[in-house]
Amino acid sequence: MAKIVANKLSFVYIDTGAMYRACTFIARKHGLDYGDEAGILKAIDEDGIVLEPGESGQKVLVAGEDVSLEIRTPEITANVSQVSALPGVRSKMVDLQRKLAGSTNVIMDGRDIGTTVLPEAEVKIFLVASARSRAERRLLDWQEKGIEAKQTVEEIEADIAKRDYLDSHREVSPLKKAADAIEIDSTNLTIDQVVAAILAEIAKKTNTSK
Repeated sequence: MAKIVANKLSFVYIDTGAMYRACTFIARKHGLDYGDEAGILKAIDEDGIVLEPGESGQKVLVAGEDVSLEIRTPEITANVSQVSALPGVRSKMVDLQRKLAGSTNVIMDGRDIGTTVLPEAEVKIFLVASARSRAERRLLDWQEKGIEAKQTVEEIEADIAKRDYLDSHREVSPLKKAADAIEIDSTNLTIDQVVAAILAEIAKKTNTSK
């Protein structure tokens, strides 16, 4: 959804979740424990994480190689909450996210944008949906990208619920709705309906229409 909104407004799309997935990928690549903060930070500095415009909205490079598909595998998905909860990793990524947002108009997609990364953002959208609907969407996304799904939709749903709990209870930048955020429940909405709702809210706040 965020990618589509960014394209319609000619804004830069930034998927912050992909950055934490890249950190998790780096940990796996170097054979590190997902809780080894010092080791992961060193490996991130060695490899580097770069975001570039891509056909799907954003391309993620690690050590100069495109890992946009590799960071979406079930193993990375299962461990990204642990890596993203590490204070040092989070601090490093937040600094990078703020630098990216400081240079142009952006649509930034992530779980702590309105509360931590960009608390002064002009428009904040808190997008929610049932764990079941998100599981079905994830399974479909994997199939479309040719990623082998080794889990049932029920197992994916359980993983999503677990990640929501972990992210909302972490000490650093927990997942929560900003006081001035607009909540949109996408459970029973199509992509076009969600995009239209987001664009309408942006237009109200910024006098921008597309």
